[in-house]
Amino acid sequence: MSPLHTQPSTASPPATTAPLAGVRILDLTRLLPGPMCTLHLADLGADVIKIEDLEAGDYTAEPVRTLVNRNKRGLGLNLKSPEGVATLLKLCEQADVLVESFRPGVMERLGVGWAQAAARNPKLVYCSLTGYGQTGPYRNAPGHDMNYCALTGVADQNGAAGQAPALTSLPQADLLGGSMPAVMGILAALYDVARGGPGRHVDIAIADGVLAHAVIPLATVNTVGRSQPAGQSKLTGALPCYAMYQTADGGHLAVAALEPKFWQGFCALLGREDLKDLHSFDDPEKIGWVRAELRQLIAAQSLAWWTDKLAGSDCCVTPVLKLEQALDDPHFQARGMVRPLHGGPAQARQLACPVQMSGFDFEVRLPAPRRGEHTDSVLLAAGYTPEEVVQLRALGAVG
Repeated sequence: MSPLHTQPSTASPPATTAPLAGVRILDLTRLLPGPMCTLHLADLGADVIKIEDLEAGDYTAEPVRTLVNRNKRGLGLNLKSPEGVATLLKLCEQADVLVESFRPGVMERLGVGWAQAAARNPKLVYCSLTGYGQTGPYRNAPGHDMNYCALTGVADQNGAAGQAPALTSLPQADLLGGSMPAVMGILAALYDVARGGPGRHVDIAIADGVLAHAVIPLATVNTVGRSQPAGQSKLTGALPCYAMYQTADGGHLAVAALEPKFWQGFCALLGREDLKDLHSFDDPEKIGWVRAELRQLIAAQSLAWWTDKLAGSDCCVTPVLKLEQALDDPHFQARGMVRPLHGGPAQARQLACPVQMSGFDFEVRLPAPRRGEHTDSVLLAAGYTPEEVVQLRALGAVG
């Protein structure tokens, strides 16, 4: 039984306690959505054991793998061998959570599905993270972030008017639809277990997750019967007060003065009192004129000039930074959001846990593990003898 289920200690707690300290998680995921989910849990103190097969392992690009697998231990395991399956089931007995991202039915065929794992540990939270879920016509279909956004009507909302839907290197579906709902489901199930409830099978579909967050376009569908094409709603560029504008040196300003008070403040900063009453309207001619005026005004100066001009203003207008600039921004530095990447290239950095709370200070306890880096220590702690570990290696069950 893992530390989650032990009686609370009467000793005084340390000054800083990670909220998930004592929670043990078996992570069989790879690529981005699953590892990002378990990264958040590891950063909050969970003991995450990253389990990789002995052949392909986690084949995501190494720079990404390094960023999303810190604070985890690594174990190499061959689930195609009976001994490897038996090892995972034994580890389930002492775990609180198992997270997997294989297609539906794969874990069952291997002998380590929800039913098999729950038989060994009825309190186990077993999270299956897939593209389309464990049920439904698309359950076995392959997919990537773009596909999930496309089928849920979300991709149609990305981009500019009259252009193809835009792509982004920040995968909306994988992270918003996959990683975060998985974290939410796991924590909810863990809470119920902690108060005496049973273990649960948490079924997370990335497509479900991104669809569930499409509330703004859904409000439009409920009102007028259809979604507005990109560029024709107030959040995608229909209004001059909520749009991107280019500066003299090719930079951009994000003008997000949606509320009249912010728009009026921006007009005052521009010295254009005549624009204050032209905040939101339906006249295409006026919209075009205001947009043209803003384009001309903003294009007259550099991004650095506008950054200085906007400093300390209260109008929801900000420079559009490149990521490398955001990493050096004094606000994110003050929040501790940017940390050095130990063992990485010179000047390489990583992002901190975005959850800050009293009594907890985030720290990078471990760099991303090499495949199987902690196999021996994990198995010894699980009750295997050194001789048994050697035997498992000889059988090709672990590595």
